[in-house]
Amino acid sequence: MNRIVTLVAFALAAFMLASSTLFVVDQRQFAVVYALGEIKEVISEPGLKVKAPPPFQNVVFLDRRMQTLDSPESRPIFTAEKKSLVIDWLVKWRISEPRQFIRNNGTDIRNVENRLSPIVQAALNEEVTKRTVRAMLATEREKVMTDVRQRLQDEAKQFGIEIVDVRVKRVDFSGSITDSVYSRMKSERQRVANEQRSTGLADGDKIKADADKQREVIVAEAYRDAQKLMGEGDAKASAIYAESFGRDPNFAQFYRSLQAYRASFKNKSDVMVVDPSSDFFKAMRGSGANGAAPAAPAAPRK
Repeated sequence: MNRIVTLVAFALAAFMLASSTLFVVDQRQFAVVYALGEIKEVISEPGLKVKAPPPFQNVVFLDRRMQTLDSPESRPIFTAEKKSLVIDWLVKWRISEPRQFIRNNGTDIRNVENRLSPIVQAALNEEVTKRTVRAMLATEREKVMTDVRQRLQDEAKQFGIEIVDVRVKRVDFSGSITDSVYSRMKSERQRVANEQRSTGLADGDKIKADADKQREVIVAEAYRDAQKLMGEGDAKASAIYAESFGRDPNFAQFYRSLQAYRASFKNKSDVMVVDPSSDFFKAMRGSGANGAAPAAPAAPRK
């Protein structure tokens, strides 16, 4: 019985010893083999690997995938115009030299991120201070990211990493000047609007003045033509009256009396006190009972 227990214990010990010498390397990882605290080997090929049992050799795994470092906080950066901008950025990086990475940062990725963040921020600050706000917002934004990436390449080598990409996520004015910028933009838009209104009012007054001028010209020409036509009509009427009255003077006198009566008795409310024997009523006095006008005397024979 004791022999069986011994064999089982020996088998378990042999199994544990064998399992401690085997390890699997994932394709997403680097395997760093330590021998008595020193790096003996870095394995990048995936598969089943063999090492000496602890404490002679130990294995540490490093993530070889691409990592993302975001800006820890938004700090204002001054441009060449002394305008304060808040810039959010991110950096894509990955481990390229596991030995160098471990020597400088250990095996914790957070260590390298804590050291890399201020370097990225300093490089970005230097690039932004050489450019204007317009360049940062539109024209040279891509160049800024490229320049920062190139500046980080040499710095990254001492950490055993590779900088894959640098991106500027957001560029905005700082809170202290945002209100003043918006106020300035509002004032500028208001100024443009006032200029447009002033131009519109000036054009409207010009159009109105031109229309009034044309109206005055048209009215004056119409009045002139009307007066001309009235004058021609009056001249023709006078010629007709003269011709008619010249033929019969008595009829002319009778017609003028009728015109005077019409003008005098135009309104029913008018009151006139006139001697009926006056010459004004001469046309109303007649020899007949009906008060008809006397017949005109016959024209003398020639």
